[in-house]
Parts: sequence; C-alpha cells; structure tokens
Amino acid sequence: MKITQIETLRTEEFSNVIWVRVHTDAGVIGLGETFYGAGAVEAHIHDTLAGRLLGRNPLHIEALHKEMLNLPMAQSSTGVEYRAASAIDIALWDLFGKVCNQPVHQMLGGLCHDKLRVYNTCAGTGYVRSKNIKPVANWALGQTQGPYEDLDGFMNRADALAEDLLANGIGAMKIWPFDPHAAETKGLYITAAQMKQAIEPFEKIRKAVGDQMEIMVEFHSLWNLPAAKEIARALEPYKPRWYEDPIRMNSPQALAEYARSTDVWVCASETLGSRWPYKDMLDRDATHVVMVDLCWSGGLTEGRKIASMAETYHRPFAPHDCIGPVGFAAAIHMSFSQPNTLIQESVRAFYKGWYNELVTTVPRIENGHVYPMEGPGLGVELQPAVFERSDLIVRRSVA
Repeated sequence: MKITQIETLRTEEFSNVIWVRVHTDAGVIGLGETFYGAGAVEAHIHDTLAGRLLGRNPLHIEALHKEMLNLPMAQSSTGVEYRAASAIDIALWDLFGKVCNQPVHQMLGGLCHDKLRVYNTCAGTGYVRSKNIKPVANWALGQTQGPYEDLDGFMNRADALAEDLLANGIGAMKIWPFDPHAAETKGLYITAAQMKQAIEPFEKIRKAVGDQMEIMVEFHSLWNLPAAKEIARALEPYKPRWYEDPIRMNSPQALAEYARSTDVWVCASETLGSRWPYKDMLDRDATHVVMVDLCWSGGLTEGRKIASMAETYHRPFAPHDCIGPVGFAAAIHMSFSQPNTLIQESVRAFYKGWYNELVTTVPRIENGHVYPMEGPGLGVELQPAVFERSDLIVRRSVA
C-alpha cells in the first residue's frame, strides 16, 4: 500500500480548523485534523511534508512520524510543523484502523475503561469560531444565542450553570474568570477588587451545589509567577480540582515553584509539543496532571508516549479538547486506550452544536460520561455537505 495523495480542506467560516485526508492506492482514506493557523499548516503540509510522504507505506506510522518531525525547525513545540504532523499522524491511525477494520482505540492496545467521566469546558457557541483566538477577545459574548452559552453562564450565572450541569449528570466544569483581569494588567499583578470579582463564580458554585461540582481553573498562561501564586492561595478555600497553565509553559523551574506553593493539583499543558518538555516538568515535580492536545503535540503516536511516560511518574493523563470534532474523536480513542486517563475534556456547546455541522458522528456522552467510539478507524467522517460548501478551500498533492 502506498500514499498516493494528500488532501487538505478548510473553510472560511470555521477558519481555525483544517482537515487532512491521506489517500492510498488501495482506496482507503485516513482523516486527520488540527487547529489554528490553518493556512500556514496547509502550506507546510504541501510544500514540505508531501514530498516526504507520497509513495510511502501509510502503515509505517512510526517511521513517517519521525520523518515529519526530523526537521531543523520542528523542535518540541506546538508550532506549524507539529500541528501539521499531528494532523497527518491522526489520519494515518484512522487509515490503519480502517485497513484492519478495528477502532483506533483497539489499534492503540484496546479498551482500558468501559466509560470515562467528562468535564464541561464552559465555552460558548461562538468561542474559537473566528480567526481571533486571543484570550477575552474571542469570547464572543452576546454574539450568539445558543442553548449552551456556558461562558456567559460562568461569568454571570455560575450558580445556575453548575445546577444545570449537575442536572445533566456532569459533575465537573472548567472556567477562566481571571482572564479579563490578566488582560487589564498584562498578568503582572491583580488588585484586591479584581480578585474579589474573579472569585465570585467560585463562591456562587459552592453556595449553590456545595462540593458536588469539581471545578477546574484555566489560566491560559497569562500570569507571571508572583501573581499566579497569589491567585492560587486565594482560590484554595474553594477546593478546585486543578490549576491549569497558570504561567507560560517555558520554565519547568518556575512551574515547580508554583506547584510547591499550593496544595491544588497543577495541570500542564496543551501548549507543549512532544514528550521532551513533559519529561522536564515531570522530573522537577512541576505538574500533577499531564494534559495533551493530540492535534498540537505530535498526534496519537506522540500522545500515547506522553501518557505512558506520565504513568511512569504516577501521574494521571487528561487529553485536551477545545478545538475541532475530529481531534475530539481522536482524544476519545486515546483516553480509552490509556490506563491512567483521569477524565476527558468536552465542550457541550461544541458537541451539541457546530461539530454536527461538520462530521457524521460525535462521541456519545450521557450522564457525565463518554463511551467508546464505534466503527473502524476514528469512526467519524466529514459530512457530505462539507464538500459542497461555497467557502471550502481544497489543496491536493499527488504522487
């Protein structure tokens, strides 16, 4: 079997998402995806990677993965090189599963769980839909009126939102009310008034539902170390499950100092590419929960190595998802195949909303749990309507 064509598809409306379809001479097609900088990823795939992959055996996944990342500029980042390689790698695993008529989680070693808990990342319907994903500016508050405007919910009605999630069986939620204040002070400090305002959602949640709701706190790497430590201490009475990316993820030493300053778990980080920076952080006891975005960090091939490494340090694994529907499906397969998966991120505004415009199947989530994907490969394909869109941009490289 040989790779005969590499095809990329992106749209103007969903401008951050790019899909990759790897075609073979056997007629089997693998589907992958990555997120952000779609035009740059497209260029790298066709101008740099296609020449290395066309004519190769698509089942030689490890060798092709090495080939894609054996570039001087592909240095353990979540930059264009890693995002492009991630999308193709996911497509290769999808293709592998289809050839063997097995789901990807079986190809990764089989199920370790019958079902997995999910938490709801409280994004809104319009979150990350535009090209602008700058924190706060991409919140799209008031621009859409869907049934799951959970970002507006946690900022203004956190108590009612927590009650609604619990009523739907979801016992964990992630919020980021400190972001507006980081934008105001450039993350250098936080005033007493800002601290009080940002803590209000936590007070409302605990008053409304007590300890029934787990709260994950996302900081989007917006704070310097002293301010992040001050916030961590102020939030401790509300018993968050974890603090995620409180500072830039470029200093294991600084993150280790942060981790020592609080009893709350530290979660890091969707912003890391490849297993090497994870090892640096694990060696310094800088993180308790290992989070990976498979569309950014090297795909399923690299993701399973990171999960396995986390287990050797007795750390849980928690795949990231606040991007596109194919990446979400890949994360579900990875989660089910790893024994140390703690919980799976999900966004109900996405899997109950715009994901369904783009793909044939979304993972089954019921009563706060996700269930294994069925069917060969990832078990998901692009909707036929995607190929008919007037804003579709397609580029192909052919052997």
